[in-house]
Amino acid sequence: MSESEQSESEQKKDLLFYLQQARDALLWKLEGLSEYDVRRPLTPTGTNLLGLVKHVTAVELGYLCVTFGRPHDVPLGDPEEDSYATADETRELIVERYRRAWTHADTSVREVAPDTVGTVPWWQEGRNEVTFHHALVRVLGETQRHAGHADILREGLDGAAGWREDNDSLPSHDPAYWREYHDRLQHLAEQAMEK
Repeated sequence: MSESEQSESEQKKDLLFYLQQARDALLWKLEGLSEYDVRRPLTPTGTNLLGLVKHVTAVELGYLCVTFGRPHDVPLGDPEEDSYATADETRELIVERYRRAWTHADTSVREVAPDTVGTVPWWQEGRNEVTFHHALVRVLGETQRHAGHADILREGLDGAAGWREDNDSLPSHDPAYWREYHDRLQHLAEQAMEK
């Protein structure tokens, strides 16, 4: 393996590591919740936990497979329905499709050179070519973004917060700490209004 191939391999490994962390975090946010809570809209624009998982499934397959003519066997359904679970889609089905998407996307990452150019079918013609590196960074960014959304939604549902099951990255688990912290921030916000 040449030095540039080794460098490319290490870069891909790093990107996949952080992508997988975001994937795992997103799925962790579903654990322990009822079917109602994973499906219900939690913002005025309808954002919901299971819809985030369904959406990033389409994102991974779209950018890392379809854009580069790579096959996959995961049914995506209607693009207008990629942000929520339909009545006939179970949580298990959506999660299983997401995990299958990982397999296809990870294979693409291993096999496609970063400078390979693909065509994004849903972008404007003439402005729809991207390199695989760009597509992978886009997918990583979008997955991280939606994992953050899921973290906030989950905290609003039942107070569960944190980055990962094995490392939530929170400075405390004491409810009194968080009440005091919240009250301090509320006080600072009120002081700012008085100025």
